[in-house]
Amino acid sequence: MDYYKAPSQEVFENIKENAMKLWDIVDTDNDKYGYATEKKNRIKDIQNVQDNAWYIVAMFDQGNISMLLTMLSEDAREKVAEVLSHQYD
Repeated sequence: MDYYKAPSQEVFENIKENAMKLWDIVDTDNDKYGYATEKKNRIKDIQNVQDNAWYIVAMFDQGNISMLLTMLSEDAREKVAEVLSHQYD
């Protein structure tokens, strides 16, 4: 497993799009302190190179990664699960 190899563009876009949505769900204070905005600003212009997809996933804690997985397409979910399974290799 090459952690630094970018996934397909389709998988990347699915991860990016759903991560942006999840930040709106996770920030229950309606962005009162700008937390969701800060995270989404980090994501919005990121490109699909090297490990950027996994950087996006790593922004979330374990519980929210589980939620993200339920939001992803099957291909994206499989790729994220593969990366996560090799996290401690």
